[in-house]
Amino acid sequence: MTIYRGTVFDTPEVEGHVAQLRADHDAALVVREGVIVDRTDFGSARERYPQDDVVDLGEGILLPGLIDTHVHFPQARIIGGLGMPLLQWLDECALPEEVRLGERGYAQAVADDFLGGLISAGTTTALVFGSHFPQAMETLFAAAEKSGLRITSGLTVSDRILPEQLLLGPEEALAEGRRLAETWHGRGRLRYAVTPRFSLSASDELLASCAELLTAEYADPLWFTTHINENPAEIDEIGRLFPESTDYLDTYANHGLLSERSVFAHNVHPTPSELPRLAEAGSAVAHCPTSNAALGSGLFPFREHREAGVQVALGSDVGAGTGFSLLKEGLQCYFGQQLRGAAGVALTPADLLRLATSAGAAALGLQDRVGDLSVGKEFDAVWVSPSPGGALDGVLPYARDDDDALAKVFALGGPADIARVWVGGDVVG
Repeated sequence: MTIYRGTVFDTPEVEGHVAQLRADHDAALVVREGVIVDRTDFGSARERYPQDDVVDLGEGILLPGLIDTHVHFPQARIIGGLGMPLLQWLDECALPEEVRLGERGYAQAVADDFLGGLISAGTTTALVFGSHFPQAMETLFAAAEKSGLRITSGLTVSDRILPEQLLLGPEEALAEGRRLAETWHGRGRLRYAVTPRFSLSASDELLASCAELLTAEYADPLWFTTHINENPAEIDEIGRLFPESTDYLDTYANHGLLSERSVFAHNVHPTPSELPRLAEAGSAVAHCPTSNAALGSGLFPFREHREAGVQVALGSDVGAGTGFSLLKEGLQCYFGQQLRGAAGVALTPADLLRLATSAGAAALGLQDRVGDLSVGKEFDAVWVSPSPGGALDGVLPYARDDDDALAKVFALGGPADIARVWVGGDVVG
């Protein structure tokens, strides 16, 4: 066994929607075969386990591994395309890049960049929007398996509007999705997610084929992810393409794609009727704050989601988002709610940590394994140790209390301050 000694922050409890920060100083996490078997003070751990190795984390803070509920594998190299709304950005930045992943060597290079970006940001688990090319998905899954990260992903499918190279008919999409799921779903830390890009690029027939794959019998059922209500122009076009649907959510619900294993990205502009249906189904929303700001999509209606009982977690939305760091996403989430004034949610530092960890675990059905650093959970963790001379290094020692220390981590922390990352007790990266 190994004893990890240091300051440990996590958020296993919520009271009245407000996350409760659990902060232990000179704490000891005792890990056996990748699982936390004891959490106590270091003195007690040393007495109980005198023969165990000790990893002394010294300065800094140990956090649970960060969990990204919406990030695009093919877009790792186009971060920073500013000055455009969603549909223009897709046409000029995202889609031309995604076509390039049809070349296997390029897909391999992007996969390496992508997974390296996740690890450097302290992300240990991610729901990944995949490529439109089956061979690129093979490349991603193989690289993800080697990396040790927890990755849920799937072939992104569309059959209209997009460049021809990115289109698959319903039958071919189903066949390729089934083949990939049978190969990779449940293999180690990998899972498969049925992934229509969005209803804008998916006919009813394609969505029906997605439902057929989603409801296929696997020992562990498949997951589902897509986009919803990101941009007003997109929403207007959905109304034109699906005149029989009452709203955007209806385009998915009509095909049985709304469940507790569904994660919808964005939902910046939901109708009042969509939120209670999401809550009733147990579906989650991936809130992507820097992307929403960069594309001018709008300020996320967090209070409305919370009052309706909809699960919300964080997503980086690379590459419309401005980087892999969920610390940055948490800070931008805080800014957005501040700008909403009385309509916003007054988020605490503990709320930000919960959104980046335990809320993500719940959204992805992994709350029994990861999301906090409790006994019985797998040791997915991130050691935040300020880079010497960096901004966080200059202020963290002067934090007033634990809440203030965590606030400083979100305000100033970044990949340079991620000193070590573990998944299931193994160092990654």
